[in-house]
Amino acid sequence: MANSGVDKNRRRFLVAATSVVGAGGAAAVATTFLSSMSPSARALAAGAPVEFNVSKAEPGQQLKTVWQGKPVWVVNRTDQMLADLPGLDNRLKDPASDILSQQPEYAKNPHRSRNPQYLVLVGICTHLGCSPTYRPEVAPADLGADWKGGWYCACHGSRFDMAGRVYKNVPAGTNLEVPPYYFMDDATLLIGEDGGTA
Repeated sequence: MANSGVDKNRRRFLVAATSVVGAGGAAAVATTFLSSMSPSARALAAGAPVEFNVSKAEPGQQLKTVWQGKPVWVVNRTDQMLADLPGLDNRLKDPASDILSQQPEYAKNPHRSRNPQYLVLVGICTHLGCSPTYRPEVAPADLGADWKGGWYCACHGSRFDMAGRVYKNVPAGTNLEVPPYYFMDDATLLIGEDGGTA
């Protein structure tokens, strides 16, 4: 017989060991593949709504948070900041916020917010994506005597008023974006959801 010198027990052991190792490798590859198809906790959190306490903001102060990986500004506007808004209309590209993609319907008003006191904006310039600087001071030497406060983008000189509306004759073509948000209570915003009616 040709197989008389073969150790059948050893052969069975080697076949069984190879099968176990192969099955384990296949399971590891399948697990890795399947887990790569589900979003990570970080990805899930990136799109999740963000709670923000507006009571921390002093009058005239801008606070920052992050939603969907983007900076979001919350400004507690003073009465003077709000009073200055209508006088700027003739200097703005879109004073009535007619480009609807830049804000939810409830923010299509002169103050571009649910509550005139609190402004919520995505802090990214609509020109090339820089983050403008908050400049609340009135008539600073570098921005001119007619400056009533707002945001200045040092990258290319775009300017936005205290409602995030873009000035004429600057590179940015549209107003700063207002994200979806609503007030959960008097002091808490939920950024990332509309919350139904205004």
